[in-house]
Formats: sequence, structure tokens, C-alpha cells
Amino acid sequence: MAGPQRETADPRPTSRDVARAAGVSQATVSLVLGDKWQGRVAERTAERVRAAARELGYRPNLAARNLRLGRTRTALLVVPALTNEFFARVHTGAARVAARHGFGVVLYPAPDVTAPARDPFDSARASLDGVLASSMASEALATIRGDELPLVMLDSDPAHSLGAATVNLDIADGMRQAAEHLLALGHRDLLHLAADVSSWTFDVRRDALTAAVAGTGATVRTARAALAVDDARTATEAALTAPGPRPTAVICDDDVLAAGACKAARRLGLHVPDDLSVTGFDDLTLATAVEPELTTVALPAERFGEQGMDTLIAVLGGRTPEPEPLPVGLIVRGSTAQSPAARR
Repeated sequence: MAGPQRETADPRPTSRDVARAAGVSQATVSLVLGDKWQGRVAERTAERVRAAARELGYRPNLAARNLRLGRTRTALLVVPALTNEFFARVHTGAARVAARHGFGVVLYPAPDVTAPARDPFDSARASLDGVLASSMASEALATIRGDELPLVMLDSDPAHSLGAATVNLDIADGMRQAAEHLLALGHRDLLHLAADVSSWTFDVRRDALTAAVAGTGATVRTARAALAVDDARTATEAALTAPGPRPTAVICDDDVLAAGACKAARRLGLHVPDDLSVTGFDDLTLATAVEPELTTVALPAERFGEQGMDTLIAVLGGRTPEPEPLPVGLIVRGSTAQSPAARR
């Protein structure tokens, strides 16, 4: 379970603070941040107000705003793709909590996690109460979020998030558990099959693996592949047949990549796990569909979605929660075994 939520001690900036910083009246601030400034406020002035609001971290009093305007009681969940089972589970958890609060959840796939996502409505601000974004760059949400729509980021860098709050899984600990499991089995020549995706969550995996093997005498080579079985198979085959000692274990950023690594091993006449151990990440249904079943890091995706929606509801109520990262756990199955050297 996540730890208790903590309220921030600093007083929240007010519209008066924004007005003072921008050198305008509070009425002008209200017009600009309420998106009613066209024809009434100069565009340069409007931009100055928005910039001041961003710098101060100002968010409108949503409780009062909703009393005036009436809530749509609708949240948008933005995910990179609908084909990944993980995001379906996140939606299940988020929708469960939303229903308890009388909210609906609209699911919106935005395959490019860094490019600006298209606003799915004529104006998301007019149609939604808030946005949950999973595994997306916060800059990609600018078009949808506008300057006042509450945004909660999931699986995102908390130090550079544009959201009102960030909810994360303990991804670093998951990679540490996988690495320490392989090291305990005697593996010292490791291949990191990394997702060829520019994303904070995969950077965390890389950094955690580097930290876990430091000082152990183990070496880690890296191969990159798109999140597809065939791409993973091709990248793994190339890495396993490259000059130098052949890795005895492949530590993968994702279960799909791990399935590709297992296919590569079979094509090369290697047996998993006797010749090559393989670990995944996510614990998708795929992890128990392959043979041998995957040793993988299980992520509580539904609980993650619940925590995200709980946090968005809290933000809508005027609070700023800081949830602790949700714990993850390694599930050991048949795809890992002692290294060949340790069995001699």
C-alpha cells in the first residue's frame, strides 16, 4: 500500500498574487484563466497573466469554480496506446474510484508520448474536470490541459512534472530486485534489453540497473528495441552473436521485450534458463503464456489507476497530495536459473 498522503505546508498562491505579478487586475486574471479574454484583454497581456500563473504555480479554486459553473464530473485518462494490457488495468482502477465519486472516465490514446496530443474535444477545458496522464511527457498534455485544467501525471518525473501532482510506482526498486536476483544466481555477463523509447520510466530502469551492478564485477551491455516481439528478437540475436563473451542473462525493460529475447534464444539453439536467463517487467498475461514462464517484476496497475484517480479527486477538492511510490515485487518463475559458471 502507498504511504499516507502529505499536505504541502506552503500557502497556495491566489489570483491576487497572479494579478500583482502580472501587473493587472484580479478581474483580468479571472478573464484570462477562465478563457474569456478574447476581445476584452490584449493577447500580450493574456500571455503575461498565464506566464505569471505558471511561475507562481497558481491553480484556480476549483471547488468555488465548480459551484459557479457546474461540474461535468468527467475525467480524461490519456495513455500511450490501448494495445498494452498495463494501461487497460490502469483504466480499470481509475474508473472504479471515479464511479465511487460519481465521475465518468474518458479514455484517450495518444501514441506519441512526447508530441502534443490533439484536444479530443473542441475545448477540453469546457468538457472535463481534470486529466490523468499515464507514461506521457507532461509537455504533450499542454493542448488538452490548457492553463487551468487539473493534471495528475502517472509514471512521470516528479521533478519536472507540469501536473498538480505525480503518482509513481517504485520502478527503480523493481529493476534493483531483478538485477539482484540475477547476481545472486551467479550471472556476471548481463544484457540489458532496453526499450527504444525516450521516456522517464525507462531512464529510471537504466539508472537503477547501473546502480545495482556497481561494484559487483558484473558487466552490462545494452541493446535497444521497439516494444514489439520481433524487434526484441532481432536485437537480442544480434547482441548474443556479437564478438566477446556471450551474456548469460537478459534483463528486459518489459515483458514483450522478454518474449522476444526468449524467441531469439530458441533461434540460436540456446535453452532458457539453462543457457540463458531472462527477466521481464510488468507481469502481463504474456508472462505466464510463454514457456518457460517469465520471471518478472509485477506492477500493481489497477491500484496505480486507483491511486491516480484518488489523487485527482483530492486536487479537485483543493488539496495537493504527495503519494508515496507504490511498491512492486519480483515474481520468480521458470525463465531464470543459476548461471552456467555457477553450476560447474
